Amino acid sequence: MVTGLGAITPVGNSLGATWRGLVEGRSGAGPITQFDAAKFKTRFACEVKGFDPLAIMDRKEARKCDRYALLAFSAARDAISDAGFDLESENLDRIGVIFASGVGGIKTFEEEVRGYSEERGPRYNPFFIPKMISDIAAGHISMMYGFRGPNFATVSACASSTNAISDAFNYIRLGKANAIVTGGAEAAISAAGVGGFNAMNALSTRNECPEAASRPFSASRDGFVLGEGAACLVLEEMEHALSRGANIYCEIAGSGMSADAYHLTASHPDGLGAKLVMRNALEDAGMRPEEIDYINVHGTSTPVGDISEAKAILEVFGPHAYELNISSTKSMTGHLLGAAGALETIACIMAVKEGVIPPTINHEEGDEDPEIDYKLDFTFNKARERELRAALSNTFGFGGHNASVIVKKFMK
Repeated sequence: MVTGLGAITPVGNSLGATWRGLVEGRSGAGPITQFDAAKFKTRFACEVKGFDPLAIMDRKEARKCDRYALLAFSAARDAISDAGFDLESENLDRIGVIFASGVGGIKTFEEEVRGYSEERGPRYNPFFIPKMISDIAAGHISMMYGFRGPNFATVSACASSTNAISDAFNYIRLGKANAIVTGGAEAAISAAGVGGFNAMNALSTRNECPEAASRPFSASRDGFVLGEGAACLVLEEMEHALSRGANIYCEIAGSGMSADAYHLTASHPDGLGAKLVMRNALEDAGMRPEEIDYINVHGTSTPVGDISEAKAILEVFGPHAYELNISSTKSMTGHLLGAAGALETIACIMAVKEGVIPPTINHEEGDEDPEIDYKLDFTFNKARERELRAALSNTFGFGGHNASVIVKKFMK
């Protein structure tokens, strides 16, 4: 069961603000403010705005954390509060934290190496390593609350936080924990992050109109828009949640994983791994394709990836594919890398709960790709009201890592 949610994203600094931003179709993209990007091919990103870490912890503790970990703690704090635990009465040995990041503290790494080469000589900050490593957000959350259950990070590029959710789901099913705080965080809007993705020609270069740069499933798409933020879910064993009268958002019905086994960064052109992961998720959930109403797609706005995912949906769902609503919330938030899966799972949860499907923005009439079947309903430009039984979220990462999760309405 999902009993708590938290988010801090380019379209809102809370769950409620994020959900409103998605439903309204608001773009989070704008000029980069975190470093001087004037010489870069891409000079915009989807940044979190107005985040003050001192609102959630004191200055001394904040100095020990990379931005990604500070964002993680912000989302986790909100999700844990939302779950309404009485921590005085809980067995903290049975509450775990599985929290993901694709690249961890890349900003800290960049700053420390630059400081070594330009200023300080052989001296490094003693917090360099614990600020940088990808598991430290999970560690911070567990230490802050005293959670002593399973505690680790998952790292599988853009699939990282979907893998974290899947692991949390399975640990609870196996009886290893009563509840697990799970999700992901990323803060890679830095010279190294933007420069590295630019070198791969992975990012959009639509600098003249950044708010319209992420345009999944449109012919004029030219790469993804880098985003940052964090998203957190509290997963809880059903009887444990019911016994304490928890508010239940929905049920995690199943999850799937697969590998493309094809290319370092590109998805398989025929969507082989994407087809397999969706089928694995359906099998794990014991559901038929016809029981899914909405797919929040990976939909990064890259030339190859969008085509292969659309092909995979058609093959897995058959005629029912045309009855689905499909949308890419990355068109608004940008690509949160290791945090993307958790945020997009939350979008699915809120869609099921509220009966509203967030749109895929920035599509223009006449901007159709001949390799994409537009009889599929991509929910272009405007949110759609629809009663939903179940939704599926896809995330696909560099290295061919694929992960999907299915959420459905909880019926007592």
